[in-house]
Amino acid sequence: MRKLTKKARWYLMGAFTGVTMMALVSFDNYFEISKNLEIFSAVMKELNIYYVDEIKPGELTKKGMDSMLESLDPYTVYIPESMVEDHRMNTTGQYGGIGAVVRKKGDYVVITEPYENSPAQKAGLIAGDLIVEVAGQSTKGKSTDDVVKFLRGAPNTSVKMKVKREGEANEIEITLTREEIKIPNVPFYGMVDNEIGYIKLRGFTTNAGGDVQAALTDLKQKNPGMKGLVLDLRGNPGGLLREAINVVNVFVDKNQNVVSTKGKVNEWNKTYKTINAATDANVPLAVLVDRGSASASEIVAGTIQDLDRGVIIGQRSFGKGLVQTTRPLIYNCQLKLTTSKYYIPSGRCIQALDYSHRNSDGSVGSIPDSLRSKFKTKTGRIVYDGGGVYPDVSVKPRKYSNILRSLVINNHIFDYATIYKSKHPQITSARDFVFTDADYNDFITFLQGKSYEYKTESEKLLDQFKEIAEKEKYFSELSGEFDALYSKKKATKSNDLQKFKPEIMEFITEEIVSRYYFQKGRIEASFVTDAELKEAISILKDANRYKTILSEGYEIKLVDFEEEASEDEMVPEDE
Repeated sequence: MRKLTKKARWYLMGAFTGVTMMALVSFDNYFEISKNLEIFSAVMKELNIYYVDEIKPGELTKKGMDSMLESLDPYTVYIPESMVEDHRMNTTGQYGGIGAVVRKKGDYVVITEPYENSPAQKAGLIAGDLIVEVAGQSTKGKSTDDVVKFLRGAPNTSVKMKVKREGEANEIEITLTREEIKIPNVPFYGMVDNEIGYIKLRGFTTNAGGDVQAALTDLKQKNPGMKGLVLDLRGNPGGLLREAINVVNVFVDKNQNVVSTKGKVNEWNKTYKTINAATDANVPLAVLVDRGSASASEIVAGTIQDLDRGVIIGQRSFGKGLVQTTRPLIYNCQLKLTTSKYYIPSGRCIQALDYSHRNSDGSVGSIPDSLRSKFKTKTGRIVYDGGGVYPDVSVKPRKYSNILRSLVINNHIFDYATIYKSKHPQITSARDFVFTDADYNDFITFLQGKSYEYKTESEKLLDQFKEIAEKEKYFSELSGEFDALYSKKKATKSNDLQKFKPEIMEFITEEIVSRYYFQKGRIEASFVTDAELKEAISILKDANRYKTILSEGYEIKLVDFEEEASEDEMVPEDE
């Protein structure tokens, strides 16, 4: 037998040492897991035997797991068997039920919008119907989730309901047959004018790519003179990774890198490419994004930007560059956990918050500008990582008045639209409908005696001033001037219904139109005042400007606006 050379012996010793160290690390991890599981089990047994009151082991375990996972990131969650069906609906967009959006209103739950061609619409349910009874059980005091559980069920099964409707003296009894409900990824597509097409993409559930492809194909067939397309991703929180790739493939030819995923498990790291010929790789394209565009939406917008395939318009996107995978557990439970980060074609990751390096108080901070790296698009434009997708053209978001917020929160606009529908069986088309000045005066009359209290920003500042002045013992000397100023401000505020009339009328118009034409009508009605859409149309109709934005040397500015959604306000779905 040949003796090993000294060099070979060193290599072998090094390899053995490496394997031994990996084994020790692995053993240490498993020992820690085993030890802590035993401790957890021991604590649970002690509580069960000796705690002064009866405990609920399932609830305690769920709370413990939720707290544990919450310390990692908002997207890693435990899914008990009772919630698996809801999770399936989030990823497929399908469920068995009546097909209606509902929300709490007072003691009851109200239909806010039946889906078009759903069992709810076919049975005659309309927005504004108060659900007072389901399957013989009163819904008074029930939560929205409780009522939804009553309404959902296997397709082809029936459910009886009683509703209270505006203008009807007696309750109405309705029997519905549940169906398999598919929430559309594309709630609307059409032409905004003779030259520009529009597709609204609301989610990335199963077949989102096919839905966008079908919409674009239909637009091109019916409108051969179409010269540009707007893809609206605003408010789209994401969904399935594969569908993001499929949507990109509608506009980008095959064999183009879209996204790479990298995580702890090397075998799961993968680069995803487009695999089919594009439906249209040349149509001028504008993609609308905002702070509510997240995850799969950012893959689409970021890839379109990195490949210089279209112009991104709006506000900085959410900044979710983490991918989740759902793993089966025992007893039909599941764990959705973050398994990797994704990287778009330029090589950047758009994750905005760094969960692996928390602050001393446990909070999570954004990646500072100084630590963001530069990357280049296909033509050489500079883009950055670590903060979502910054649009090529920034449009300042609308800031709505406090009085409008109060009218919406207190359901006054919703209730007025319900009354309007009961008095007007029909209206003109969604785009042609006009809510007149006379109608607005009727709305003001409707508000008489109703509460819609709110505080303006200046009133909040005055309250802060008063609180500080009282602490510093100055207020008694200033109270006269303060009361005079506050009274003057209150008198000025009384005119807010006229001062903010245009935006209030806009919201009333969209709510009324949705009663007749559902989501499609609401979207069409919004075209008149949509600043981002108007900017997109302007760019798509200006070939030189469109070309300049996508050429090397164009500066993509890192513009941030004041009002942005926080991490707590929206947790995007993706896997």
